[in-house]
Amino acid sequence: MASFNVSILFKTPPNINVGKFPLQANGKALALGDSAGFVKTIFSQETGELLGAHMVGHEVTEHIQGFAIAKYLEATDESLAQVIFPHPTLSEAMHESVLSAMQRAIHI
Repeated sequence: MASFNVSILFKTPPNINVGKFPLQANGKALALGDSAGFVKTIFSQETGELLGAHMVGHEVTEHIQGFAIAKYLEATDESLAQVIFPHPTLSEAMHESVLSAMQRAIHI
């Protein structure tokens, strides 16, 4: 999946929204005893296009394909915000990161 590095984007005036969600705030990560890490998403302010995602932590390789699929299907921040994520799951952190980029995070 192609992604932009946030530091590179900030060298020019960015029109982006960045959401970040710490795994410390994810119930499943806490229950597993492995809450180090985060999920970060980057969207275009103008179009809502998913520009990239970063995931660091336990079992993130099991979830990153969700963002790859979203990018391929040209999902927007709004369309991803409407997706229902099961609870309790590690994948909820993906949803929370999207909501964070939209200033609508629930659990932080």
